[in-house]
Amino acid sequence: MAMIPWRPLWDTRFPSLSDEMDKMFEEFFEKVRFPSPEERSWVLPLDVYETKKEVIVTVDVPGVDPKKVAISIIDDSLTIKGEREKDPDLKDEELCRAERKFGMFQRIIQIPAEVSADTAKASYTNGVLKIVMPKTEKNAPKEVKVDIL
Repeated sequence: MAMIPWRPLWDTRFPSLSDEMDKMFEEFFEKVRFPSPEERSWVLPLDVYETKKEVIVTVDVPGVDPKKVAISIIDDSLTIKGEREKDPDLKDEELCRAERKFGMFQRIIQIPAEVSADTAKASYTNGVLKIVMPKTEKNAPKEVKVDIL
């Protein structure tokens, strides 16, 4: 007959807090998979601001050929996607440090107001993409005067 070591009732019925925390972290990290640096997508830094008549989005896309960028507006979403290609003259053997992202990118953002997609315009200057979307007439601010009785 095998001998079982004696443990106080408290240890057998109520596991220690550190054991519970260890178990919780193990379960969490088994379910969550963190992507490798190669799998991470390139996130475009952007600003969205609104005037009385327009919604304006500026996006930093240095080194991206403007012909390789596609912009679409569907309902209340703006989608920007494209690709930044690696310099074909560089070889991996020559690379000492690589911090710039290359490859496909996509960013979808919610537009804060209803805009007229047909009259939206985009420009590209010095690596900054600027998208100007005029608001629809029904979103234009209207001043209503109320008389106090």
